Amino acid sequence: MPTYRLHVAYDGAPYHGFARQQELTTVQGTIEDALAKVLRSPVVTTGAGRTDAGVHALGQVMSFTIGAPLEDLPALQRRLNALCGPTIAVLELAEAPAGFDARFSAASRTYEYAIFTRQVHDPFSRHVAWHHAPAGLGHGLDADAMHEAAQALLGTHDFSSFGRVPEGATAVRNLLAISVQRTEELVVIRVSANAFIQQMVRSIVGTLVKVGEGEHPPGWVAEVLEARDRAAAGPVAPPHGLFLVEVDYPEELVRA
Repeated sequence: MPTYRLHVAYDGAPYHGFARQQELTTVQGTIEDALAKVLRSPVVTTGAGRTDAGVHALGQVMSFTIGAPLEDLPALQRRLNALCGPTIAVLELAEAPAGFDARFSAASRTYEYAIFTRQVHDPFSRHVAWHHAPAGLGHGLDADAMHEAAQALLGTHDFSSFGRVPEGATAVRNLLAISVQRTEELVVIRVSANAFIQQMVRSIVGTLVKVGEGEHPPGWVAEVLEARDRAAAGPVAPPHGLFLVEVDYPEELVRA
């Protein structure tokens, strides 16, 4: 059975998360319904990342198998976009190698979180960045201290302090890269890992913000990690500043 890959971007605001749920509008459900209509057959997809309600994506990857090869993929892509737009965009529809699975074949996932730090909110970024007004003059968050603190999270650790762990599952993840950078009024936190537990990135962001505010020194983040206790960390940052930006795969699984 041929396998196909979708590269998808979406505005997460109107959806109850990525994963299909009965009687709720989700990204996966919307795309599967569109595929079923276009292909005239039920389609079950797999997604690389199960983003929460309100979280966006620039680089979500989905895969599905079907009984016979598809013809005229560009035309099918246009029909999918007509059904899914404007809040979902299918950026690519392509055949994938046999055995490709958007979730289990992924080597890493990368998220970015945007924090808008101007004193006055920006009405045009309110759905895609967390407005964090400074307490006084200036930008209000020490991005350098946040970056220093974040480096304690690199490597393979138990990230129980930074998210929800399903019963019987493990919170051990390999965090491959993390950075905090300021661009004028915007602070962007970029995190790459082999996988993430639920709310892990947003919990890391909320914890780093406490460092950026000066409430804790950079070394505190290492203590939070070591505690393996959700109560030790900072608050969970709101979902609308978070984007799934990239999913990486081994080279041999990129093209059919």
